[in-house]
Amino acid sequence: MIERSFLDELREQLPELPTQKRKRFEQEFMLSTYDASVLTSSREMADYFEAALAISKDAKLTANWVMGELSSLLNKDNLDIQDSPISATQLGQLLVRIKDNTISGNIAKTVFEAIANGEGDADSIIEQRGLKQVTDSGAIEAILDEMLVANATEVEEYRAADENRRKRMFGFFIGQAMRVSKGKANPQQVNELLKQKLEG
Repeated sequence: MIERSFLDELREQLPELPTQKRKRFEQEFMLSTYDASVLTSSREMADYFEAALAISKDAKLTANWVMGELSSLLNKDNLDIQDSPISATQLGQLLVRIKDNTISGNIAKTVFEAIANGEGDADSIIEQRGLKQVTDSGAIEAILDEMLVANATEVEEYRAADENRRKRMFGFFIGQAMRVSKGKANPQQVNELLKQKLEG
């Protein structure tokens, strides 16, 4: 008769089965069945995701980047995830910088490419290229004021326009503001401050 405790011990040592891992990803990380299935499609992919997540602490953001940017980079160069030019640690550190508003999601893509090209980790690339996001509302207001003066005619049109036209024009102003700030202004702050200035 085999001792139950011995069987339990053996079970403990068995690697997690793909279906168990998928279920765990859904429950523990609150991921959709689709995301969990993709991320557990290979042990290497699942390990990479968990290693990046241990640093980023954001399951959805990590899943999106592993399944999006990283997968398309690997597909483009016909690489397996274990040969990825970006380590799970590097990706995790990059995601931390999106979360703490050091860089926007858009600028993160530039940093991601630079990491893939072997230019270093996220922090050194952000520093070297001066990519830090502008979150100082005074600096953002100055950018918006400059942009609104340069587009005075459009501002008049906006204030005279109906709700639908205003919505379309608002996108134009956001685009101009991001162009003036070279994409560095925090998009959320631009949105809020711009609304105030245009309504004012």
